[in-house]
Amino acid sequence: MNMNICGAPCCWGVDDPKNPYLPPWQRVLKEAGQAGYRAIELGPYGYLPIDARVVSEELEKNGLALVAGTIFHDLLDPANQPSVLRAVDDICQLITDPRLPALPVHEGQKFATPYLTVMDWGHDERDFAAGHADRAPRLSPDAWAQFIGHVRAVCERAKHWGVRAVIHPHAGSYIEFADEIEQVVRDIPYETAGLCLDTGHLYYSGMEPTAYLKKYADRLDYVHFKDVDQAVYRQVLGEHIRFFDGCGKGAMCPIGTGALDYPAIRKTLDEIGYAGYITIEQERDPRNVETSLRDVKASVDYLKSVGYQI
Repeated sequence: MNMNICGAPCCWGVDDPKNPYLPPWQRVLKEAGQAGYRAIELGPYGYLPIDARVVSEELEKNGLALVAGTIFHDLLDPANQPSVLRAVDDICQLITDPRLPALPVHEGQKFATPYLTVMDWGHDERDFAAGHADRAPRLSPDAWAQFIGHVRAVCERAKHWGVRAVIHPHAGSYIEFADEIEQVVRDIPYETAGLCLDTGHLYYSGMEPTAYLKKYADRLDYVHFKDVDQAVYRQVLGEHIRFFDGCGKGAMCPIGTGALDYPAIRKTLDEIGYAGYITIEQERDPRNVETSLRDVKASVDYLKSVGYQI
């Protein structure tokens, strides 16, 4: 099956657009092109400019297209919802602009790119419990219903633009653990949104990636790859630490050097007939950006060595 590998700005430490240490977005696109990628994610809202002409010129310069836009916001607080929906409009207007380079649709691919990955974020009570299903607080039924209404509204707004929304379970968010993924699948129909499953977040949060790729094969539209340094992972789980602070210590590592079995993941994706795009992520402290290109190349070279395409 066709499973082409793409990149993401988080490999350069870009997760919070307000972080003062972020590298220039032009550098990220240049190094993504140097790594051999044909596509990259937009990254968090506010990092790349919402200007199709400017973004298109830089993408074309580096031989890239956009595989996905990103909503990475507090989706729980009702007061935040108007600004979230404005961000959806801005992102979808940009990524559907005909001036941007387009990615081909593979045979067997369910929906055209670019997607909109939808992630909840911004809750200390969950961030400090990332990876700990036993102690992470859950929402009450009423709070969950309100929360899922916000998530669904984001997905429906993307659909209005002709963009396929994919819900991304993320460590440190209110959609992280097995019970929450199951509830999301029950509460949001597939015609409204698919899933973007992330192998590293699944592992970090106590789930075996191949089992969950199989379990949700019929909802799977998009996939993220990362690898987990087992020793650092065990260390940070023993600390009172935010998820991205753990990543800053090196919890995520180049693919092929960590705990995840990527030949087995490849076999699983073949078995379920996955034919979409796959994006490499390796969250890090942006102050360590000088090793980003090296690590991205190492991940790409490893995946190519075990049969993936780029």
